[in-house]
Amino acid sequence: MSLQHSEDKERAIFKVVVNHEEQYSIWPEYNENALGWNDAGKVGTKAECLAYIKEVWTDMRPLSLRKKMEELAQNPPAPVPSTTIPEKAESLVDLLCVGEHPLVLSMDPGASVKGFKEAVASGYVRVKFTNTSGGTELGLRLDKDACDFKEADFEQGIGRAWVVGGLSLDYTTVRCVANIELETLAGHGKLEKVSEP
Repeated sequence: MSLQHSEDKERAIFKVVVNHEEQYSIWPEYNENALGWNDAGKVGTKAECLAYIKEVWTDMRPLSLRKKMEELAQNPPAPVPSTTIPEKAESLVDLLCVGEHPLVLSMDPGASVKGFKEAVASGYVRVKFTNTSGGTELGLRLDKDACDFKEADFEQGIGRAWVVGGLSLDYTTVRCVANIELETLAGHGKLEKVSEP
């Protein structure tokens, strides 16, 4: 770049422009403003215009975001009710027998479709109910006659698996019934008490 060109660039006159979100920029003074941008009332060299912007644009958040945050500060949303199950209210078994609860596959070192397939083949799967205090991890001895893997494509990692397995929890014989999505290795499930013979 020639010295002359550099000096011309330094002497070029700019204007400060602002948009509807109160965001600032500079624009060559002789050019028509870009659509949506208006003159902010400052004209000068690039350095002068940038100094002006630094002085006036103290909150970088767009106007719409500032208004939304002010509105939320004045009218905070109602707190979201906790989905954590109060374990002391009833027995854990009773609570997990009512309705369906979110759960995830629990594997070491981490859940994977391949690991799930291997667990199914071994006849033993671990799941974790996530809405109890600290989570409730259970090991299920699969009831292969009750399980349904027709919709599960383990090779592609898609579809769902219907998993049924028995265990003993808090001295109660129960079975866990779970619907697990292979894409997320998570789903919903519940416990059912098993009548003793």
